[in-house]
Amino acid sequence: MKQLGIGVIGMGGFGLFAVQQFLQHPNTRLVAIAGSKREEAVRTAERFGAEQLATLDELVQHPDVDIVYIATPPFLHFEQAMLALEAGKHVICEKPLAMNPEEGRQMLAKAKEKGLLMVTNLMQRYNPLFARVKHLVEANLLGDFLHGYFENYAGDEGLSPQHWFWDRTKSGGIFIEHAVHFFDLFAGWFGEGEVVAAQLSKRPNSDDVEDQVQATVRYGTAEKGHQYVNFYHGFTQTGRMDRQEMRLVFERGDITLHEWVPTRMVLRCVADEATTKALMDLFPGAQLNVTANIDPSKPIGGRHKTFSAYQQIELKFGFEVEKQHRYSELLRLMFRDQAAAIAQPDVHRIIAEENGLTSLELAFAADQLARKQ
Repeated sequence: MKQLGIGVIGMGGFGLFAVQQFLQHPNTRLVAIAGSKREEAVRTAERFGAEQLATLDELVQHPDVDIVYIATPPFLHFEQAMLALEAGKHVICEKPLAMNPEEGRQMLAKAKEKGLLMVTNLMQRYNPLFARVKHLVEANLLGDFLHGYFENYAGDEGLSPQHWFWDRTKSGGIFIEHAVHFFDLFAGWFGEGEVVAAQLSKRPNSDDVEDQVQATVRYGTAEKGHQYVNFYHGFTQTGRMDRQEMRLVFERGDITLHEWVPTRMVLRCVADEATTKALMDLFPGAQLNVTANIDPSKPIGGRHKTFSAYQQIELKFGFEVEKQHRYSELLRLMFRDQAAAIAQPDVHRIIAEENGLTSLELAFAADQLARKQ
């Protein structure tokens, strides 16, 4: 197997975190770093025996670089990715793909023209909880999906007033810089969504700092019924209170997922014996608590439907998982998927080029609508 050479643009703290996972893929090495003179970049170059290059042109023209990993602020993604693609290099880019869908479409068109990857690091779909929830939805184990919410109470202690995150010309705003992860996650469960409402809040006594956003996205069809999901992102917390929660509500129960890389799940429902077995098979090792016994001879109901159940239960799953370890695992899986596609271009990928663009389109629509309010 040919050795896969990585070149990195923007080696900061997160860049190092990600690259350490990528380099665990067999026959992969860090060739060069450019675009950063940070202490992390210098140390990383020394650690892995990589070249510290002065310019991006040198990096994308390097004969041993096969794939360029871009970990810079969003406003640089378009220019840097196009430079790499023009030089014939595959690209993995941190989210978002670009600052707006037009840039994103140009990037994907260039990649297609050159026969190259242009992938956004939306690693959430590699989470085993994502696949388990997707199966639960598709198998209709808790009945029809009705409603959902996503709430991200993010810490901002590490984001000084001068940080590029608060500058819309550099970040694109919270929807574009941050929400793309979760728009893609829900699209994987429920298909394409449409933004029907969006708002933003500005921090009082600030220089126009937007620190809270929310949007309502509609899924499904008029024929089969619409479902609405509320998304909230607030960068307002002390780091110790940084947390995330999402809930999916079904006809016969609900699921709550915790952490921004979901690791812990609590499922509450009423179930018959077959459903209980199916849930325990889907979430092996889950802790099952019986909340109440139900007489199965007396049907229960909701939404003008009746069904039988013999108990009300609660399942707890994933509480032993370390969030950062799971995050590391998802990065390794994402890179392995893309490396396989470089070796065999027709291989199926869990995350491909269109994920970066469709999530950006939804985020851009939410941002535009919020700014009109």
